[in-house]
Amino acid sequence: MKKRNIAVMLLLCITMAGCGNSVASTSRGNLNTPGVTAPASVKQYTDAEIEKRIKQVGKDYDGLYDYSWSGGNRNKGLVMMSNAVTYESAAVAEDCEAEADYSVAGSYNANLSVTPGTVYDPDAYIDDVEWNTESYKNINESGFVSVATQPFSTFGADVDTASYSNFRRRVFENDGFGITDNALRVEEMINYFNYDYVLPADGEKFGVVTSLTDCPWNQDTMLLRVGIRAEDIKPEKGSNIVFLVDTSGSMFNNNKLPLAQEALKMLLENLDDDDTISIVTYAGTSEVLLDGAKGSDRKEIKDAIDSLEAYGSTNGEGGINAAYDTAAKHFIKGGNNRVILCTDGDLNVGVSSEAGLIDLVKEKKETGVFLSCLGFGEGNYQDDKMEALADYGNGNYAFIDCSAEAERVLKDEMWSTLFTVAKDVKFQVEFNPAQVKGYRLIGYENRSMAAEDFADDTKDGGEVGSGQCVTVLYEVVTNDSAYELPGVESRYASDETAAANDSDELLAVNIRYKEPDADKSELRTYPVTMADKMDDMDYDTSWAAGVAQFTMLVRGSDNMGTSSYEEIYDRLKNDPSIMTDDFKAQFLYMVQKVADNA
Repeated sequence: MKKRNIAVMLLLCITMAGCGNSVASTSRGNLNTPGVTAPASVKQYTDAEIEKRIKQVGKDYDGLYDYSWSGGNRNKGLVMMSNAVTYESAAVAEDCEAEADYSVAGSYNANLSVTPGTVYDPDAYIDDVEWNTESYKNINESGFVSVATQPFSTFGADVDTASYSNFRRRVFENDGFGITDNALRVEEMINYFNYDYVLPADGEKFGVVTSLTDCPWNQDTMLLRVGIRAEDIKPEKGSNIVFLVDTSGSMFNNNKLPLAQEALKMLLENLDDDDTISIVTYAGTSEVLLDGAKGSDRKEIKDAIDSLEAYGSTNGEGGINAAYDTAAKHFIKGGNNRVILCTDGDLNVGVSSEAGLIDLVKEKKETGVFLSCLGFGEGNYQDDKMEALADYGNGNYAFIDCSAEAERVLKDEMWSTLFTVAKDVKFQVEFNPAQVKGYRLIGYENRSMAAEDFADDTKDGGEVGSGQCVTVLYEVVTNDSAYELPGVESRYASDETAAANDSDELLAVNIRYKEPDADKSELRTYPVTMADKMDDMDYDTSWAAGVAQFTMLVRGSDNMGTSSYEEIYDRLKNDPSIMTDDFKAQFLYMVQKVADNA
């Protein structure tokens, strides 16, 4: 059999992650890094200890992807799906393993349905066909804009992490081969990591920190970091959770339905009698497999999860309707009501366009049921649809690339993922033209909003979960900078502009949000002045900047300045959290892998 030439596409995301323990956000520089100062109380590690740690974590992650693709473990996954396909011989099964991106004859070819008992037919393969049908929303990277013409920068908060974990899988499996710029969302990459932001004060929804430092990749600009941390609470009246699982033929591969089953079991460890679990499946039709079991009935729920099999077409519309109907049936007033969609996004029956799906979930969210989307697999992955479903369903979006990511999303950070504490969160940064001539928002291109939408409570923002953090970076060009921007002359000067000339404020960070059950937003404002400028970057700023630099390098950004993989690695490896945070250690391992193949 001829092997297909598969176009590998690469997805990079930053999203909001649960925060670490709260500490002061000032004077926490990277160890042994010029221009950055570390507190004396922080243990300093030798280069050998740091390098050993990074290599060990990288090796461990390589093992996780062996689960998804290697022969023996893949066979285990195929056996789990034995009711979906009968193989004619061991040789055919081995051939199917080698063709890792094929599932079974017909399931990926012409969207043919696979039913129980179907016999594998090698002649059903379409040889030498470019099969990759992944889709991503177009991203035009933000450039510098003039404060004279655009003093307001407005966007919705982002809680998604899908791009980062999908990118990570591509790096571990393919050394970064096949990157598409539209898959690289820098804000999701930055927000994937834990940051030590302050807890909210009494009566406040968020703890907010800002830092202003020299930009590490552009000597003519400054780097502004805005960080928020949501209150860390759990639902008082329990959770009503509906697992909506895609069991169509395209979910057959071992990194799809079998991994989804493993992921859903991890969530169960945090549930009890106050919680209600339902399972709705959809392929050609939808089925309520489990209807309102108690969270403590773990065996019943696990047995239902284990019984899932992949075959048939993909009627996402029918599944979504059935899942929301089930959630409404078990609705907990004042509790946490959520549908968790597990799919590759390849919907082909019923409403399947992005616009149609948006209309569907916008209608459903009015019921008070929120939506979380968990993506799986590759080759036919529909990232644009998944992102839209989560955005308009008042939820979040993660990509599960391995068992460690499943544990992070559905166990370690369960309430960040599943319990919204603030909805329609929006940022609007207003720049003072008397002090600043230009700026560039790093990322958030898909979250951009008109300035007028900020105070319009009918316009959607982003949803923030319990304990979650959001990190925002700007490059800021002050009026005394040598950096040149196209200028404009105004015939008219407003009173506001005249007043700004007497202010030492560089900018004001405005944040709006709603309580989960409210229709009216609340406003908080945080001014920033030159007096807030720090001589050295703290750890949080340095890490977020390094991740942004890495993303720009991968994209080949016009704004990457003096960034290099070597400088990023050498600076970030001295962050002491590398020694305890596996995700940061494996990021640096990825930096090395991508640099070696650049």
